[in-house]
Amino acid sequence: MKKVTKIIAIISTIFCLTVIISACGQKKADYSAKTAESALNSGKDIEGKTVKFKVQKLEPNSAFGYNLETGKHLNFVSNDNPKVGEGDTVIVKVKKTTSTMGSYIITYSNLSKQ
Repeated sequence: MKKVTKIIAIISTIFCLTVIISACGQKKADYSAKTAESALNSGKDIEGKTVKFKVQKLEPNSAFGYNLETGKHLNFVSNDNPKVGEGDTVIVKVKKTTSTMGSYIITYSNLSKQ
């Protein structure tokens, strides 16, 4: 009986350590696409903050460069190929936000694919 209890304790410890280690590797964002858009609509400045979103549409030849579209009016743009596709979830750091024709044009850095 002691051996069974010891084995269960070891397995439980390994499981807990695995969960803790995998949680430490996850990046936490300041905003989701929805909360970032709400913040912008209410006049808040999100420059320097991180946003986690799912790429709904990729426009590689937009007037602003590579455009990752998400939300109702969010356009995350870069001159560099982000090497992601539609459906990918990413976290970016917001560099600058402008409003053009009812949409937000957001330049970013530090893109990481989740």
